[in-house]
Amino acid sequence: MTALRRPRFALAVLATAAFAAAALAGGPAFAEGNPAAGKKVFRKCAACHTVQVGKNRVGPSLAGIVDRQAGTADGFKYSKAMLEFGTGGGVWDQATLDAYLADPRGFIKGNKMAFVGLKKDGERADVIAYLKTAAE
Repeated sequence: MTALRRPRFALAVLATAAFAAAALAGGPAFAEGNPAAGKKVFRKCAACHTVQVGKNRVGPSLAGIVDRQAGTADGFKYSKAMLEFGTGGGVWDQATLDAYLADPRGFIKGNKMAFVGLKKDGERADVIAYLKTAAE
């Protein structure tokens, strides 16, 4: 059987082509989330995070996180991995938040966040929409 007839190989080729097309078109398109639905999804995050300015818990406050440099919430002690990500140019834009929320440990190896992530695209879009507007 030739390489092109193998299903996994074909899927990898298609995924690579789709990624390349998205990159050429200005990056991946993200669905606009629903902030009200995102507030409900945020309950999964609320044990460790707040959206109150300056109020950290086990995790940093997420108030104003969208478009902020990673590792810069005042008064929070970040892991070395997160600090390196931030000083290396890591900014929490929509694409970065989406990738991080899908797999926090895989996206930034060595970070302290134990959460397994939000696997559903819609949940990530909703919580990002909520974070864009939230500050209690």
